[in-house]
Amino acid sequence: MIDPDTRNLGVAAGALLASSTTLVCCVLPAVLVSLGAGATLVSLVNAVPQLVFLSSHKLEVFGIAAALLVVCGAMLWWARRLPCPADARLARTCMRLRNVSMGLYGVSIGMFFLGATVAFLLPWIL
Repeated sequence: MIDPDTRNLGVAAGALLASSTTLVCCVLPAVLVSLGAGATLVSLVNAVPQLVFLSSHKLEVFGIAAALLVVCGAMLWWARRLPCPADARLARTCMRLRNVSMGLYGVSIGMFFLGATVAFLLPWIL
């Protein structure tokens, strides 16, 4: 049986990975072009052509990332009141895993909103 805190850490890491794809697909190209590094972006697209696929399917990328963030948030919410072991060392490990999971989840949410801002809000404003 997998410990719920360890499972939540894995889910939070998955949400972080999904949120980082939003940065790769939308924020990275915008930052490189705004810094005048268009040639670097072309070289990057030449080396990693999947970047074009992610950029052309940004609604799907953001939808999957949002779904993973909702699932992760629900799992963390459900597990927040689960008891930790009675052993002091295991209880500290349990609480540390919960804190790391919440930290990863917070970073994931921030990355998602940064990517959404660059991908959807800034083009609408500008």
